[in-house]
Amino acid sequence: MVSDLLVRRGGAGRPLVLVHGLMGRGSTWSRQVPWLARLGEVFTYDAPWHRGRHVPDSRPICTERFVEDLGEAVQSLGAPAVMVGHSMGALHSWCLAAARPELVAAVVVEDMAPDFRGRTTGPWEPWLRALPVEFGTAEQVYAEFGPVAGRYFLEAFDRTDSGWRLHGEPQRWIEIAAEWGTRDYWDQWRAVSAPTLLLEAGDSVTPPGQMQTMTRLASSAIYLPVPGAGHLIHDDAPGKYRDAVEAFLATFTPHT
Repeated sequence: MVSDLLVRRGGAGRPLVLVHGLMGRGSTWSRQVPWLARLGEVFTYDAPWHRGRHVPDSRPICTERFVEDLGEAVQSLGAPAVMVGHSMGALHSWCLAAARPELVAAVVVEDMAPDFRGRTTGPWEPWLRALPVEFGTAEQVYAEFGPVAGRYFLEAFDRTDSGWRLHGEPQRWIEIAAEWGTRDYWDQWRAVSAPTLLLEAGDSVTPPGQMQTMTRLASSAIYLPVPGAGHLIHDDAPGKYRDAVEAFLATFTPHT
């Protein structure tokens, strides 16, 4: 029985699990689902602390907790999955591939790197803490986040009778990002044996050069920079993103 943490979005064949980034949600993949559903059976997933403000979670925040949760969901599919991860979701996807390789057929890594040590959340904490709990209009969301990210967050936030409510607690999101400044994930990356596609935004959030180093360290990796794209490559440069993912998935035969 498929885990209730996964939402089936359509398609048939090999499972494709779409894993969102920090402050995202499975619902933000709406523009990618139609073409991905022609490549396999598509599922979306909401990570802990991103499942709605009404969903409490008092457990400690750590990457291993995320990976365990994601692994339990993917295991329920009964076949190795192609993990399509953005940012935080890419990190958790490759850590799952390292820890439980039998669950993962391949990984798409979108604009994420293993080592943010020394980088703090300080510069953006005041902005995040100042966000209203609820936005009354879509125009307010676009004004706060811009046209690309604004559309993304309209899909992520909880819809209410009076507007769009944050789907998690900003303090928890800060704590998630803060962990990345205290540790690295190079060992987990080196342990990945599945085919991987690494997409780096022209306006990337990753430390310079790290994604190229990831390619050199991996046993089976393809690296593709996407000039001019922001962190949300799949929404900011959707044609280039689609071409890259389709070509990547055509290069290997998934495990059965």
